[in-house]
Amino acid sequence: MATTDLTTPDIAARFASHAEDFNREAPEGEKLVLNMGPSHPSTHGVLRVVLELDGEIITKADPDIGFLHRGDEKIAENMTYNQFVPYTDRLDYLAPIANNVAYACAVEKLMGWQLPPRGQAIRVLCCELARISSHLLGVGCFAMDVGAMTVFLYTFTEREKIYNLMEWLTGARFTTSYTRIGGMTRDLPEGFLDAVIQFCNEVEPRIDEVDQLLSRNKIFVDRTKDIGIISREDAIDFGLTGPNLRGSGVDLDLRKRHPYLGYENYEFEVPLGSVGDCYDRYAVRLEELRQSVKIVRQVVARMPSGPIHVPDAKNYLPTKDKVLTGMEELIHQFMLVTEGPSAPEGEVYFGAENPKGELGFYICSKGGGVPYRLKIRAPSFVNLSILPKLLPGHMISDVASILGSFDFVMGECDR
Repeated sequence: MATTDLTTPDIAARFASHAEDFNREAPEGEKLVLNMGPSHPSTHGVLRVVLELDGEIITKADPDIGFLHRGDEKIAENMTYNQFVPYTDRLDYLAPIANNVAYACAVEKLMGWQLPPRGQAIRVLCCELARISSHLLGVGCFAMDVGAMTVFLYTFTEREKIYNLMEWLTGARFTTSYTRIGGMTRDLPEGFLDAVIQFCNEVEPRIDEVDQLLSRNKIFVDRTKDIGIISREDAIDFGLTGPNLRGSGVDLDLRKRHPYLGYENYEFEVPLGSVGDCYDRYAVRLEELRQSVKIVRQVVARMPSGPIHVPDAKNYLPTKDKVLTGMEELIHQFMLVTEGPSAPEGEVYFGAENPKGELGFYICSKGGGVPYRLKIRAPSFVNLSILPKLLPGHMISDVASILGSFDFVMGECDR
């Protein structure tokens, strides 16, 4: 069996150089440099955190990202706007349909489009189901990180029901690609709204059960209370968004602050933490689950009738039946698919309140069907930037609790 000789000059030099960076201020031999990840169950993906330890105490932390980088932003600049929709599924792949909606809203802002009421309501329904799915996974995995296996099984069972709904609606369970620029691929199937209400009736008592299992559990509380405290000022300075920001008591939810898709018409509360520790971030997500169910019930009760896409015949795909029976519609579809919609020149930014935080898309257009530049503001990337300040001073066993409370996903972090 082949072995690697760590005494060879080039390898030894690399190790010595890296150790020197971390031990520069410490007496030689007193501190240890330890790699956590990128293959580690508590890093929730390919995140590598280089830890400098003084015994069990962390003295320095350096998050190392980029192991999942795919160049999505540059890919977008070589595709028509609709062709990039499937790539947004692979950002926060735990809430793919919410990524679809955020990206479509950004392009529609560039186009000057506004969806009809039914189209907006369907998107709100999809986004809140995605939020429930993502938070169920986030709370379940966080609980498992600190030793509560049963909660993970309960939340995964409910999340599977959402996947069944997504398969019924979009034809896919995971990477949905449901949204189109200016609308959706299809309307709601018959009986779908009844199934959504049935799911709401089943998931609400399960959320209460998770609350009972965790919120006063001695082990869970000891592992999360007063651990990983992020002050209100630090949360703002580091640009945190989503539950990680609201866990520190900052009242910022884009659905309330800058409403889109008719969110201003729905009644819901924005849960806030008071301490900013791991427990507060858990409590915010747990309450957001209840609030999302509340929004879903309102959407179903008020679901309007009518079209689901913008009335722009020139830049929106014709219906399939017309494409199969009319030459003009066939040519029209061919032009839109190959060249993309005719977007105006300009620059826009749109930020959506995704489960992980503010997912933003900046688009620079020089006209035509392909963006000149596209930049993605990934909430997980920004949220992880606070780790070098947050982790030092904690025990190494606290790292799993802190990372679990952040509920990040490396797909959108690395992009």
